[in-house]
Amino acid sequence: MNNHETRWGLIGASTIASQWMIGAIRAQEGHSITSVLSTDASRGADFAASHEVGSSTTSLSEMLNDQPVDAVYISTTNEKHYDQAMAAISAGKHVMCEKPLAMNSRDASEMVKAAEKAGVVFATNHHLRNAGSHLAIKELIRSGRLGSVRSIRIFHAVMLPPQLQGWRINNASAGGGVIPDIVVHDADTVRFHLDEDPKEVVAMESSGVMGRGVEDSAMSVWTMPSGIMVQTHESFTHPFATTGFEVHGDKGSVIARNVMTQQPIGEIILRNADGERLVQFSDHNLYERSMGMFAAAINGEGTPSASGIDGVKSLAVAEAVKQAATSGRRITVDYGGV
Repeated sequence: MNNHETRWGLIGASTIASQWMIGAIRAQEGHSITSVLSTDASRGADFAASHEVGSSTTSLSEMLNDQPVDAVYISTTNEKHYDQAMAAISAGKHVMCEKPLAMNSRDASEMVKAAEKAGVVFATNHHLRNAGSHLAIKELIRSGRLGSVRSIRIFHAVMLPPQLQGWRINNASAGGGVIPDIVVHDADTVRFHLDEDPKEVVAMESSGVMGRGVEDSAMSVWTMPSGIMVQTHESFTHPFATTGFEVHGDKGSVIARNVMTQQPIGEIILRNADGERLVQFSDHNLYERSMGMFAAAINGEGTPSASGIDGVKSLAVAEAVKQAATSGRRITVDYGGV
């Protein structure tokens, strides 16, 4: 429960804000949205009118200093995150930032340290760890139903919708490409389930089907400190593939399909010596759960679902995958000491 009003500014008139985050913010008691920022004044005004947001602006300084804003949600293109988040932190605002947090993990780490120093809550919008499906999978691992985990396989090859293409498929300087867009999700999900950080990676990438100047598909293998191996496939170019997440242990396996998504959907099968059974899970809204934990953290109750450090580490894994893919070498993930 929130003890006071929290007023939000949306930095970015984005699709994810309109489809998911506005509703998730407004679902929290005492939370409202007062302003939206867009570099295009007309787009910002239309967005504000369409979503009943009180005002729009093209000036970050105006939003942070002249308007009643306590927290910001950043969903601009990736190259803008660092400057916008640092400005918001400097102004004493709580920050929920889209992934990847920045163009590199060094900048992301600086954002986390600045928020700690300023005493504001800083979080990464990693939605998958909030899914009922993944919470159920984590409980199966934690409870020992799978025994000793030996490997994970992730299928995250999708067809990027036309409304999300743009810079993601042709603009490396804005942070485009499937690796910063999807590998960070898979890295965070693996870390969430295993409570350990990927150690080394090998990878390959390709482009040209959709990507122009950035990779549109990637495959990689990661090793964990415990010896667990992880195999991943990410793509923007697969219109008929289904997403999936598999965990294989010495006492059982989880076979999950259609769970790498924003929707609370999918199927989980637990397979062991007794056969197969369907695992039930909650169908709650992923983003509302994430925002609920963020709202509680603002009130000093617990921590965000995915912290700033989680965002730094998922980005560090994506950086290692990119380096491995372009160099053809096995790369040790550099977490920069966080």
